[in-house]
Amino acid sequence: MSHTPHELNEEFPEYLDKMSDLKQSDAHFSKLADEYHELNRAIHRAETNVEPTDQFNEEDMRKKRATLKDEIYRMLSVA
Repeated sequence: MSHTPHELNEEFPEYLDKMSDLKQSDAHFSKLADEYHELNRAIHRAETNVEPTDQFNEEDMRKKRATLKDEIYRMLSVA
């Protein structure tokens, strides 16, 4: 299986423990992380032509991933 880039543990290695804790204790964070993971995998499948899509859909997926990543980062960076 090929490596999927942009996984949360690679994007935020300094927050591995906090991500794990939040996935257990915060339903909203857990939902965001799951949504990010699913969308990231869909983007990877589109980029590798496993499940090709048009450029507009791929661009929209990337924008949504960036929005999710920003929200996840905000939650992680709170003291």
